[in-house]
Amino acid sequence: MNIEIICIGSLKETYLREAESEYIKRLTPYCKVSITELREARLPRDAGEAEEENVRSKEGESLLAAAEKQGNAAYVFALDSRGKQRSSEKFAETTQKLALEGKSTLVFLIGGSLGLPEAVREKANTVISFSEMTFPHQLMRIILLEQIYRAQKILRGEPYHK
Repeated sequence: MNIEIICIGSLKETYLREAESEYIKRLTPYCKVSITELREARLPRDAGEAEEENVRSKEGESLLAAAEKQGNAAYVFALDSRGKQRSSEKFAETTQKLALEGKSTLVFLIGGSLGLPEAVREKANTVISFSEMTFPHQLMRIILLEQIYRAQKILRGEPYHK
């Protein structure tokens, strides 16, 4: 299975880059993980709602363009606080079911600091939420990697999941 994480922005903090590297290393026996970082759109200092929507829209177009490059065998998840929440076990089951259906690549889209535009949520196969709370988009990447790793351990019945 291939995992493609497409996100707006890069990890600037060393501790986040180290966490990302650690989870990618842990996932190596189970799947191939690729991360595509897209440029954040510039937001004027005193931006209004229309300017914020313009930034969300530009970033959304970049996310969708990158996701389309993954082809028809890809299944696209958009991460959004308004998405459906599921347990770690249910998430693991979902990834397994998709693999059995021939979806060889799972694509996860993470928006920038302003979130995702409606167009991305509409075009994704599934919109998922990890919480009703809001997390920084850089930290969300680490949480996602941890849940992908946890899912792999659950599916194999290996120790880790509690």
